[in-house]
Amino acid sequence: MNAFRTTLAAASLGLASIATSAAADDTATVQAVYNLLSNPGSEAQVAAFLSATSENWESIGDYSDENEGRDGFVGQMGFFSQLIPDLDWSVQAMHQDGDFVTVRSRATGTPTGPFLGVDGEGRSFDILTIDIHELDDGVIIRTYHVEDWASALQQLSGQ
Repeated sequence: MNAFRTTLAAASLGLASIATSAAADDTATVQAVYNLLSNPGSEAQVAAFLSATSENWESIGDYSDENEGRDGFVGQMGFFSQLIPDLDWSVQAMHQDGDFVTVRSRATGTPTGPFLGVDGEGRSFDILTIDIHELDDGVIIRTYHVEDWASALQQLSGQ
């Protein structure tokens, strides 16, 4: 009976390994989001972002039911390129599980003017962000995100 269990366990591990290696790797697609965040004024990065996301892509950052679409997001990135020219959104870790890719990243930047109601006087911010990207057939359809903007405000106000 032990030999049967050992064989069954080995077969299960083998099938799981095959299934994992056969699953699509969507991390390069998701990386397009962070390339745009780090280069918000780049037309090439905008084009890559549009290719990586569905026409009906949604950015969900709270529960206000006012999710942002692609056009609004791209417009916001254009604004950020002017306000925070050194914005960098560095991926620290990325993990895929089926149609979901979870990303832990670090956002840094130095606003050139008032940001979120705070005049940062040339100060920079360095914050943690967590995102969950939902994909369908290799295209991002929805992104849930949380950024530590409270820490950014503290850093910018010199507290």
